[in-house]
Amino acid sequence: MKGFIQISPEELGNAMKCIGSDWMLITVRDEKQGRANAMTASWGAMGVLWNKNICVCFVRPQRHTYSLLENESEFSIAFMGEEHRASLGLCGRESGRDCDKLKSCGLTVNDECGVPVINEAKTVLVCKKLYEDDLREDCFLDSSLLSNYAKGDYHRFYVCEIKEAYRKG
Repeated sequence: MKGFIQISPEELGNAMKCIGSDWMLITVRDEKQGRANAMTASWGAMGVLWNKNICVCFVRPQRHTYSLLENESEFSIAFMGEEHRASLGLCGRESGRDCDKLKSCGLTVNDECGVPVINEAKTVLVCKKLYEDDLREDCFLDSSLLSNYAKGDYHRFYVCEIKEAYRKG
């Protein structure tokens, strides 16, 4: 990838900060629209499972990205610099059904890894889905967490292998 250096997933740094504070862009191909779509997410995890470096993404069923992820086995995750905070906000608020969010933000995409990758990212993960399931009300052990689901729109979660990781060079 031009302008990026391949790194080991172990070099990614603090996942709590990357996901929870800095946020991430889940970027997936939208064949119907002929472009990539990106959704801002701040809920997720990174670690090791099944002897693989993995990330876990959570997407609500009403999000456009949800339907796109259902049709793709691979996608990318971009971690952006603070200068892109407004773009992250837009990609979290707007729907890719209604507009080309990346174009609106001035972000560009390459398809060099077989998946859409945001060129302006500071770090990129190329991910392959390994497992998916839906959160279910009857599985919550702490009922106070159900306040996150007033509409009953429980997230689907995707456990993904981190196939490749890149940092801006």
